[in-house]
Amino acid sequence: MKSPFTGGEVVLVRESRELEYRKERFQVQYHFYKCVDTGDSFTTDELDNINIIQVHNRYREKYRIPFVDEVRHIREQYDLTAVKMSEVLGLGINMYRNYESGEMPTLAHGHLLSIAADPVQFEQLFEKRRSGFTDSEYERVKKKLARVKTNPAFINDLQVQHVFKIVPPCIFNGYRSLVWEKLGNMVRYFAGENTPFITGMNKYLFFADFLHYKLHGTGISGLCYRALQRGPVPENYGMIYNYLVNGQYVAVEEVDFGNYAGERLIPVESAMHDSIQKHFTLSEWSVLQQVAARLKHLSTKKIVDISHNEKAWLENYKELKQISFDYGFELCSF
Repeated sequence: MKSPFTGGEVVLVRESRELEYRKERFQVQYHFYKCVDTGDSFTTDELDNINIIQVHNRYREKYRIPFVDEVRHIREQYDLTAVKMSEVLGLGINMYRNYESGEMPTLAHGHLLSIAADPVQFEQLFEKRRSGFTDSEYERVKKKLARVKTNPAFINDLQVQHVFKIVPPCIFNGYRSLVWEKLGNMVRYFAGENTPFITGMNKYLFFADFLHYKLHGTGISGLCYRALQRGPVPENYGMIYNYLVNGQYVAVEEVDFGNYAGERLIPVESAMHDSIQKHFTLSEWSVLQQVAARLKHLSTKKIVDISHNEKAWLENYKELKQISFDYGFELCSF
């Protein structure tokens, strides 16, 4: 990047600022370039996007408005097209599609989308729109609803939320909901590419989530992270890996080192026919590939050492603190 004022060097600056959105003010890590020669500042479309995404994230969090990936996931879990989903919600199709594409809903529509995430409440909305569905469509959705309500991995299941301490999208999970299928395929991808030990896998997930936040303003997995002595780790990672092993995304292979045994994660062959890439956006897939390539052939110790260079760990490990995703903007390893 060259200065538009002199053609000389520029530096990227981040500072805490308040930005206004819908007549409210929100604190963000504001990004801009500064010309070394003149001291003048400017932004680019890319930086403007990062700045506004942060504002939108905080607005959605404050008013519990579902995030873009949540809006799409809500519809897909009921196996509905965008047209049919808009009919159930009583929204225009173009309006609903805009919400799935990232447009901010009104507070009323945000509340409606939140209600739709609960299968019991969604079923009530669905029954009111019964006349808009053929008999076969109606039965198909009813069967899907029944499966969703009994699925133990359903994101709004209270027991799963309690056991794994799942929280709504916020700064500590990269403003993403935890979707088990996405997380499972994220772990499965890294296991297939590099077969890391569990300690290493913790760092793969951390770097992928925080790098995506740095570049695009959101994480990928929906996991929260804590700084421990051996680097950043997902909260309750042991239970999470057990859950993914039981779900047949990966298997655990013990490796004997003489004085101790290490646990390596490997992909499950029976699941390999399923495409991993389809579970991710283009930006997410690009980041996963970048992280896998960067850490490939590195020992677990070296990966841990790299994570110890990160401010996210350096400023939090002494008190074993949870790590804010704002540290993603300080990521130095990628």
